[in-house]
Amino acid sequence: MYKTITHRELRNNSSAVLRAVELGETLEVTNRGEVVALLMPAGAAVLPRVIPATVTGGFGSLERFERAESVEVALQELREE
Repeated sequence: MYKTITHRELRNNSSAVLRAVELGETLEVTNRGEVVALLMPAGAAVLPRVIPATVTGGFGSLERFERAESVEVALQELREE
């Protein structure tokens, strides 16, 4: 688990926060109680963005359906919203 600091702490103590990060510490930054950023040393290993599934298989039993429109059209419509 990472040490957590608030947005206010980051703003008011940015020099100390950056020194801690330079020394290898990774910090979670919160805004209104929610984690919004991770500060970590440059060159640190990137955290995995994919969480492994806890249950595998079973997708074969899902019903398949056909879309009337292509994926490209659906994505374009979503981008326009």
